[in-house]
Amino acid sequence: MRVDLAASYGEERLPRYTSYPTAPHFSAAIGAKTYAGWLAQLPAGASASLYLHVPFCREMCWYCGCHTQIVRRDELIAAYQRTLRSEIALVADTIGRRIKVEHIHFGGGTPTIMAPEAFAELVAEMRRAFFVLPSAEIAVEIDPRTLTADMVEALRLSGVNRASLGVQSFDPVVQRAINRVQSFEQTASVVEMLRRAGINGINFDLIYGLPHQTVASCLDTVRRSLLLAPDRFSVFGYAHVPEFKKHQRMINEGVLPDGLARHDQACAIANALKEAGYVQIGLDHFARPDDSMAVAFKDRTLRRNFQGYTTDQGEVLLGFGASAIGHLPQGYVQNEVQIGAYAEGITAGCLATAKGYGLTDDDRLRADIIERIMCEFGADLGDICARHGAEPEAMLKSASRLKPLISDGVVRLDGDRLAVAKDSRFLVRSVAAAFDAHLDPGKQLHSRAV
Repeated sequence: MRVDLAASYGEERLPRYTSYPTAPHFSAAIGAKTYAGWLAQLPAGASASLYLHVPFCREMCWYCGCHTQIVRRDELIAAYQRTLRSEIALVADTIGRRIKVEHIHFGGGTPTIMAPEAFAELVAEMRRAFFVLPSAEIAVEIDPRTLTADMVEALRLSGVNRASLGVQSFDPVVQRAINRVQSFEQTASVVEMLRRAGINGINFDLIYGLPHQTVASCLDTVRRSLLLAPDRFSVFGYAHVPEFKKHQRMINEGVLPDGLARHDQACAIANALKEAGYVQIGLDHFARPDDSMAVAFKDRTLRRNFQGYTTDQGEVLLGFGASAIGHLPQGYVQNEVQIGAYAEGITAGCLATAKGYGLTDDDRLRADIIERIMCEFGADLGDICARHGAEPEAMLKSASRLKPLISDGVVRLDGDRLAVAKDSRFLVRSVAAAFDAHLDPGKQLHSRAV
């Protein structure tokens, strides 16, 4: 990886392209009525993935960029669970038939903050409303500091087969600076409990660019993590956006690593994981060679959605809960962000859609190009454009941001085939952004490119 390119491009604020167009371009023009129409129009034989957002935590991690709030009263969590069940039934009724489900993902917040019996009831409601395939992946995000043995049993009985554990860093200095003190022993105990319960798909989330973080502390976290042998790692750069996330103001900006230090940390983590035998997948994921995600990467069937990289091949993602985003063939929908407004709509028997985006033919073309760049570090523009009835020459002409990337050796063009140079793959978001017709570089809406 080239330091000169990190200095040139690393400070750009760019999307992570978990969707295209990205969420800042959603508008209130797409509401509950539109979403209901889209659901009713789902083609026969369509399969779906489900995302359930649980926006509660026991305490705030100061680095957090998620829609969540601190809650002490379990009654609020129980009421929210009941609202989720109502929304599931409402969406299923609007579709009008019991469609197949291949993936379920619980995100947050802390999904395991629910009472174990409430979690089990929620999964049972999904199984009633939809045909959850026996082979379906059911994944849950977990805070190892709060997971109980009773919840692990509920996860097992509910068919959960993948768990994503937030680790971030094992450095106690970094942990205190981000208000997330979590020992290695706590994490190891949770991994052992999950595996004893037969939940063998284990993911770890790590973050670089945190306050006081160094290359040495990043490598120590990797070394400790490898002792627990997770199947996958997600490695994200901390996005410091205190103008949008006020709790991030608790972080001292003076001890945040600069762009070059972040670059060095990302490189060090990636190299250590690859040396340990993990396959690097796209921008920020790593997996064991026999893991389904590594196989999808090799077979060029890897996809990207709001959870990051995925093996999910479906074209329908149904989002449930406050702020949850769904993706249908017609476009994107997002629920009310505020829990009260979300619950009010569902309780009244209405879909809670607050905004969304209706896709154009040009959006679909660019989304395909961007997804292949993000997943494969390249794209066959001729093939993609042919499938959309477009000309690659016109697409390249519209991508003015591509020219300096080609001049700097970040991108190679061989006819209509685009490839990101191996030593420049950390700039894949910059390459994807060249095809983003909606990007406004003047608005600081996203995290740094490196």
